[in-house]
Amino acid sequence: MTTAITRPDGAQLVRLLLRLAVVAAVTESGYLHARLYVDGYHFIPHIGVMFLLQAAVSFAVAALLLFADQPVLRLMAAGTALGALGGFVLSRTVGVWGFTERGLQPHPDALVSVLVEAAALVLLLVGTLWRKRPR
Repeated sequence: MTTAITRPDGAQLVRLLLRLAVVAAVTESGYLHARLYVDGYHFIPHIGVMFLLQAAVSFAVAALLLFADQPVLRLMAAGTALGALGGFVLSRTVGVWGFTERGLQPHPDALVSVLVEAAALVLLLVGTLWRKRPR
């Protein structure tokens, strides 16, 4: 018995590349939050735990999305990105549990984090539109 390996068509390849790009963006967001946690955010009450949780969930979602392309995983990836962006906005406006920061500090991690989370959301949107396009 032989197993034939079929080459993916163009649409499958685009979906795969989009998914891998989302995995990379979510992984980078998790890495940045983990590094910031280790570099000092773990001393900040409540905030340190949130950074650690963001990192752990981002890594878990990215690992699962690497092996499966399920709608719930894409929704979870969007949730991690939106959660991180929401925390960023709150920390620069009204504060989170009394914690506030200004501008794009710490530099350059804050900017990179915002960019990769925004990229993850854009890639997820493009992937959704790609799936919904007429055949």
